[in-house]
Amino acid sequence: MTEELFTPYTAGTLSLANRVVMAPLTRNRADDETGVVNDLHVEYYRQRAGAGLIITEATQISPVGKGYIQTPGIHSDAQVAAWKRVTDVVHEAGGKIVVQLWHVGRISHTSLQPGGQAPVAPSAIPAGVKTFTQNGFEDTSEPRALTLEEIAATVEDFRKAARRAIEAGFDGVEVHGANGYLIDQFLKTGANQREDDYGGSVENRARFLFEVLDAVTEEVGGGRTGLRLSPFSPANGIDDADPQADFEYIVPRLNAYGLSYLHMIEGATGGSRELEEGQSIDQLRGLFTGPYMANNGYDRDMAITAVKSGSADLVAFGRPFISNPDLVDRLQREAPLNEGDQDTFYGGGAEGYTDYPTLEDEAA
Repeated sequence: MTEELFTPYTAGTLSLANRVVMAPLTRNRADDETGVVNDLHVEYYRQRAGAGLIITEATQISPVGKGYIQTPGIHSDAQVAAWKRVTDVVHEAGGKIVVQLWHVGRISHTSLQPGGQAPVAPSAIPAGVKTFTQNGFEDTSEPRALTLEEIAATVEDFRKAARRAIEAGFDGVEVHGANGYLIDQFLKTGANQREDDYGGSVENRARFLFEVLDAVTEEVGGGRTGLRLSPFSPANGIDDADPQADFEYIVPRLNAYGLSYLHMIEGATGGSRELEEGQSIDQLRGLFTGPYMANNGYDRDMAITAVKSGSADLVAFGRPFISNPDLVDRLQREAPLNEGDQDTFYGGGAEGYTDYPTLEDEAA
């Protein structure tokens, strides 16, 4: 009997061969000057085309959206042309791939910003965390608050990036609204202390998210648009006075967009799934009527149970996909998984990127 996890599924306009998703994984191997992906990326994503869906590493929508060295972009012609090589090989291998649209907001450093300027954010509140620069890990720089004109321009940057994604051959886009980056900074009270239409009430703090979704879905359609949220994660120094109440307001309003999926980080990003009293992923999950993608610490048994029970339609795996290009095959056959080498997760070349063996390689 084939477990439901390994059966086809339709998410919006995406017809997927199975319900195992490759989560977005920053690997810092793009050209730092141009934000262009290269031959290594082409091979890396091709190897992982057995995933029902690949979500690319987070990809900045503009030069101002950059927060780490060697991360790719989707805002120039050269970047689009380079990504087209990736989407072509994934499609040739029978896979589906969407690009994660990213603006880091305050999680950046002046050395990564055009003209060495301060990073931008909803409010001029430092994140108090580190980012990855040419000098290694450095404290993020103090941000400055976006003007109303700049907020509108950033919404347009998301729109243009979505358009370019389709030009690059992607099957769709995922809007990154999680992990303490710009959209999440607007949503959460700890980073947003504005006193205009984008601050204060949850209606105001969520305004930027909905304007981005309006722009992106107008451009490419709701059925080609996914959204990632992390209601309870403290990632990148983010905190909120009442996330349960905030997301009980936000999640039902997503139903109007006909999204391809809602991708939710359940608990702390890459950490504990435990929630504080009064916090409930299940409650939020129940408010969303579209395809739901679960993420955070799932193993084979948890994923099979989640899909079988209907608590998730899709399950995203992160780190296991780094070291197991044929993860779906291994999960299906209950085969052992390769261990990942953390020393090669960020930056470098082919080692620890495209040289992990598949079951077929091992058999040979």
